[in-house]
Amino acid sequence: MPINKSTEFGAIQISLDAIAALAGGTITESYGIVGMASQKTLKDGLAELLKRENYARGVVVRQNDGGLILDLYIIALQGIKLGEVIHEAQQRVKYVLEKTLEVQVQEVNVWVQGVRVSR
Repeated sequence: MPINKSTEFGAIQISLDAIAALAGGTITESYGIVGMASQKTLKDGLAELLKRENYARGVVVRQNDGGLILDLYIIALQGIKLGEVIHEAQQRVKYVLEKTLEVQVQEVNVWVQGVRVSR
């Protein structure tokens, strides 16, 4: 279900796929994040690294009364302090979505699907 907004110039509908693409692009710009991963791991236990046009496949966006709940599936860089990097990425995604779309973000859940060595 899209988010509906009303302005003095008319109505705006923001699709959940657009929100997912914005969240995916934002988190991949964070330090220590190699890229987005698919929600489903491959049968060998390896995560598929998604290209920019498929970021929405690695993000699940849900709505409830308190705001948006996002689940982001990522691949992290090896050798980083994972807890600190993920916390900063969560804050960044929340800030960008709230400022860009003027919506309330309740949760940003990050699921690390894999760890990769630096490119």
